[in-house]
Amino acid sequence: MNRRLILLTIFSLLPAMAVAWGTREGDEPLSATALRAALVGQVLTFHDDGQSRFYGDGRYSYTYGQGGIAYGHYAINDDGTVCIGFINGARRCDLYVRNAARLVIITERGDRFPIRP
Repeated sequence: MNRRLILLTIFSLLPAMAVAWGTREGDEPLSATALRAALVGQVLTFHDDGQSRFYGDGRYSYTYGQGGIAYGHYAINDDGTVCIGFINGARRCDLYVRNAARLVIITERGDRFPIRP
């Protein structure tokens, strides 16, 4: 995939409109700077043993706890969201918040997924 196509894909992932994220008391969305520090080059592990990897060049992979891997590219947005475009054509945006020192992902549907410390 050439660089221009990757950039166009990332820009198309930006949220088109505001989403009611269903945040809870104590949820503090991360800034883009804090998101970069928490995500880029990191592996986030969920309680079902799934793992999200955010590579420094914008690539993303999710390894399912029972096996299998989904690949894509991510974009970090100023509003505390991260949007991912998967190579199978699916896309999603999630809000990242801290609550009581725990990192939590909130999906557009309002599902909450805490990250293991």
